[in-house]
Amino acid sequence: MSSTNGNLNGNLSPAITTLIRLDHSHVVAAFHRYRINSAWWRKRAVVNNVCTALEIHAQLEEEVFYPALARVAPDNNVLKQSHAGHDAMREIIGKLRSMGPENAAYDGLFMQLMRETLHHVADEEAALLPIAERSLKHELRALGAEITRRRMALLREKPLEIAVTTAGTFPVATAVTAAVLACGMFRLMRGIARRQQT
Repeated sequence: MSSTNGNLNGNLSPAITTLIRLDHSHVVAAFHRYRINSAWWRKRAVVNNVCTALEIHAQLEEEVFYPALARVAPDNNVLKQSHAGHDAMREIIGKLRSMGPENAAYDGLFMQLMRETLHHVADEEAALLPIAERSLKHELRALGAEITRRRMALLREKPLEIAVTTAGTFPVATAVTAAVLACGMFRLMRGIARRQQT
């Protein structure tokens, strides 16, 4: 790809720091959807949604964000500890995926994942994102484009799982989105039918 094309894609993309903050917001919102007294299927949907989001987020940071940040802040302790934070989250995710909501340890393990994640988010938002915004300011959009391309590739690997867990985690938002899409499709089809009649 030519540098002109790369610059164009980078100029149209949100900054990587914006995308990372959006990921953090999504996971925190999903955490708030978890209720200990919810039906098992609802718990499972929320947990799977959070686990998948965290796995993708961690992979994107490790492939794109952390290497870029290591160029400008190689000795940063928070950056050095971030991989260990991801490993701790992955360990908990593995345990959650191996059990079901009927297991007595499930709720506590999910709360542990929540605590680990919130601590990790706080470290990133307080220490790493400001460094990136100062030291990588001319690259933030290009890195955002790169992380978006990689996210799309990862999402393509499990579209049904993501759709089902998102619907189970955010049912109202999913229903509203589906209704809007259905109305748009209905209007489109009606417009096509009218054109064919004339």
